[in-house]
Amino acid sequence: MRLLRIALAQINTTVGDFAGNTALVLRGVSAAREAGADLVVFPELTLTGYPPEDLLLRPQFIADNLAALNRVTRKVKKGIAAVVGFADCQNDVYNAAAFISDGRVVATQHKTYLPNYGVFDENRYFQAGHRSSVVVLNGITIGFNICEDIWFPEGPTRAQSLVGGAEVIINISASPYQRGKLRFREEMLATRAMDNLAVVAYANLVGGQDELVFDGNSLVVDQSGGIVARGRAFEEDLVVADVDVDAVSRARLHDTRRRGDRRLLERRGVTVDKVVLSARYRPVRRSLVHGGIPAVPSPLEEVYRALVLGIGDYARKNAFQKAVLGLSGGIDSALTAVLAVDALGAQNVIGVFMPSPYSSVESREDAKAVARRLGIRFHSLPITPVFHDYISLLAPIFKGRPSDVTEENLQARIRGNLLMALSNKYGWLVLTTGNKSEMSVGYATLYGDMAGGFAAIKDVPKTLVYELARWRNGREADPVIPKRVLTRPPTAELRPNQTDQDSLPPYEVLDPIIRGYVEEDQGKADLLAAGFNRQTVEKVMALVDRSEYKRRQSPPGVKITHRALGKDRRMPITNRYRSY
Repeated sequence: MRLLRIALAQINTTVGDFAGNTALVLRGVSAAREAGADLVVFPELTLTGYPPEDLLLRPQFIADNLAALNRVTRKVKKGIAAVVGFADCQNDVYNAAAFISDGRVVATQHKTYLPNYGVFDENRYFQAGHRSSVVVLNGITIGFNICEDIWFPEGPTRAQSLVGGAEVIINISASPYQRGKLRFREEMLATRAMDNLAVVAYANLVGGQDELVFDGNSLVVDQSGGIVARGRAFEEDLVVADVDVDAVSRARLHDTRRRGDRRLLERRGVTVDKVVLSARYRPVRRSLVHGGIPAVPSPLEEVYRALVLGIGDYARKNAFQKAVLGLSGGIDSALTAVLAVDALGAQNVIGVFMPSPYSSVESREDAKAVARRLGIRFHSLPITPVFHDYISLLAPIFKGRPSDVTEENLQARIRGNLLMALSNKYGWLVLTTGNKSEMSVGYATLYGDMAGGFAAIKDVPKTLVYELARWRNGREADPVIPKRVLTRPPTAELRPNQTDQDSLPPYEVLDPIIRGYVEEDQGKADLLAAGFNRQTVEKVMALVDRSEYKRRQSPPGVKITHRALGKDRRMPITNRYRSY
């Protein structure tokens, strides 16, 4: 039986940290060697971190990345090979994978399909590859490619399998998380394995990078589409599994279609470079390792864990030890506080209650209750005296004009100033607490509750905020978020008896309209056909369009949906087009 022991090193890299990323790779090589692996595989752009964005436009950055590759290459010896992602430079810059064996790079694969949609902008930085390679390691033919390449049925995987004879396909990836993607991606990988009658080993990045979160969930799939091993979700992992390459050969003997498909590709001029390594890796007697298959998280758990990882890595990778947030007694700040504690630890989170003349007794009690249940430090900074001073100062200029949203926003801006003062004094990261529903329609105050360093739930619709809070409460015998926080009507408490529904449609109506207009680019006719009220649709569309200038000034936040507010959706601020 021909066996290949593969180790998928699911590591959490940091953009630009060549020393740190190199150390992670060398530890992964050492751990894989200890596990008896023949081949260890790392994620896309391992050495630079992903995505390096405009750092790739700096020649010194490219040179430093190549120097890191040289350091890694010298260490990959003694019976193990490795596939490592890096930025190659050969008259142009390529997103590349190096196949390393015996202290040298024996083959290099350039990424063929460069994604240029959503958060991706790879055409800005890279030239597309046009050749494919396979490496014969210990008599086993291995093809390797990069992330987007495997999503295309006729991509490099097809050529490597049919023309190059690859029995095992390695894909190194940095696939960002979004809701529902985990299951869809597994189905795609299983399909690609079955279509090519090849083992597919997929190594994905894990960790947070600005607004992106990478979920891990690396995978080994056999030629029948069966899952051999899976990496843990949202955690670093080393996935080790033996794959039966003889089973691939047997399956291919029964599929005569492959012969015709191969001839077709060869007539089209498709070629694949082949590198044959001498048999340095002698098979040894060993018990079979099939890897572990951790369960895929539930839909709510995966979102929650993505948020926790995104908050924690943003703080850690930007050298913040502690975070501070305004605790209003409402659901958004309560969920943000719980996420922060799960990401950073209770000892590193500070909650600040800043009551105004309109803050209720219930809000004070609920804010204290959240802080007490979480075990975080709690401060109360009443803003009423400052608010009155602002009103007095502005009274001569505002004379003759009635109170309106101006006075409401003053309260939010005072709170933002106080939180930023604490940040300046103590070096704490300010977490803002606005959700996607509010950010979409501008129900947030610029330089007020939008002021901060990281917007934890920026991409979480209000209805999902409630679902996540209930899910998190369900994990504890004593719920961390008080029941009243979940049942009270949401309110900003910036004027007497205010509720969100004074200004907005019910969130059960608002969120689907936002999802259609913002995430799916549906027009008014589409939304009306879905049964929404015309006046409501026109109001929401207008609010979304008018609020673009606010969103452009908001801090980054974790992306969890198909289309987040930020890099995913790039709308002009100065824009007269209206479709309502």
